Amino acid sequence: MQHARIHRRSFLALSAAAAAGAALPRSAGANVPKPYSWDAAPPTSDAGSFIKWMQDNRGEDPRYLHARFDRFQNMVGHVDLWEARNKRAFLMTPREEFCQPGSRAVIYDVNYRDIGFGVTITGPRVVARMTSAIDVKMGEKVLEIGTGSGYQSAYLSNLTDKVWTIEIIKPLAERTRKVHDTLIERGYTEYKSITSKNADGYYGWEEAAPFDKIIVTCGIDHIPPPLLQQLNTGGIMVIPVGPPGAQRILKVLKEPAGGDQVAVKRSDIYGGRPVPFVPFTKLDGDSIKGTHNQR
Repeated sequence: MQHARIHRRSFLALSAAAAAGAALPRSAGANVPKPYSWDAAPPTSDAGSFIKWMQDNRGEDPRYLHARFDRFQNMVGHVDLWEARNKRAFLMTPREEFCQPGSRAVIYDVNYRDIGFGVTITGPRVVARMTSAIDVKMGEKVLEIGTGSGYQSAYLSNLTDKVWTIEIIKPLAERTRKVHDTLIERGYTEYKSITSKNADGYYGWEEAAPFDKIIVTCGIDHIPPPLLQQLNTGGIMVIPVGPPGAQRILKVLKEPAGGDQVAVKRSDIYGGRPVPFVPFTKLDGDSIKGTHNQR
């Protein structure tokens, strides 16, 4: 079988990118003053109440909290968020911790932002709609392909305590693991549920499979068969599929079809509107060596 040859990252430029972007971004906030609780949720009635609750419970900077709440209201209005648990997960995830320092003032804008290594952090509206589309329940196993900045997996860890994520660029995978671990030390203990690996995401994570939900954060021209095989019957995958720069985000349902048969149903979460993503990287041969797993 001829695998995808489109490259999510340019390895020819990796050494230069690593030198420019490998440094761990400085923290945007203080330590978390109260232990994490799945039962705790910030108020959404108005910005003032939200900001006060988040300062008291999460110790976060009101500048970013105001921008986060403004974006939250915009996304609810555009139906990018439509369920209480997903709304909570967005509001509880400090996006400003997962970008370069120079992007923090605009990190809640709709645009994608560069994070080094030739890749970007996806815009918040797209992240929210993709995450809402897979409707993660507590205790479900979720696989993310394309760790990138670490924001998506952090978001997912506010929905379930079982998150696996794969990044193909080793220095980026290592940098993002450090971001998660630093935040855990500061009190974001929900990120302990994130298991990370540096590998070729095309093949998924066979030893941890099957997964109830899979989210792919880079574009490809087909659905990788290993990911479909590792998706539980009854599970959901969201994946950008199509030519470079014009992917359509598909919601893929793997349903029982009688006996040992399964049926795969596809729908477009944007109703046919193309959404550009950085391309998926598929390497020939074995997965990249040197995995980095941490709970």
